[in-house]
Amino acid sequence: MPSDASAVLVRPAAPADLPALGRLGALLVRVHHAFDPQRFIAATPETDRLYAAFLGSQLREPNVVVLVAERDGAVVGYTYAGVEGHDYMALRGPAGALYDVVVDPDHRGQGVGRMLLDATIAALEARGAPRVVLSTAERNEPAQRLFARAGFRRTMIEMTREL
Repeated sequence: MPSDASAVLVRPAAPADLPALGRLGALLVRVHHAFDPQRFIAATPETDRLYAAFLGSQLREPNVVVLVAERDGAVVGYTYAGVEGHDYMALRGPAGALYDVVVDPDHRGQGVGRMLLDATIAALEARGAPRVVLSTAERNEPAQRLFARAGFRRTMIEMTREL
């Protein structure tokens, strides 16, 4: 497996990337469902297509950032984020919100996630975001370590009760 992060290009996503984004989005769904099947939705045979279609609908949105990490012509990760205004439900002012960070398992531990994260933060800042917020699954310790190393701090804890 390649380990040279300098061989990775981080760039805005394009329509041609949608099949790879759908595959990675479905991976995100499966991983989260495995963490807690009561909290997170399960993937279906349509998840790849539906995730790709959703991210495709976001590509031209001015306050949205969808970046891909490409290695040797293949998309190996992506981020999806947006600039949001005041959110009284979350008790916060304007912010960049990081919704997805996904790296193909064969390319993890090689700096790809950090490159995507740094580029996404820069893109959100360029769009005027004064801060970046994100949520991470309780059991996703590798992601939490990445975010902590990038300067994020814990500010909220989601709790769920099944009815």
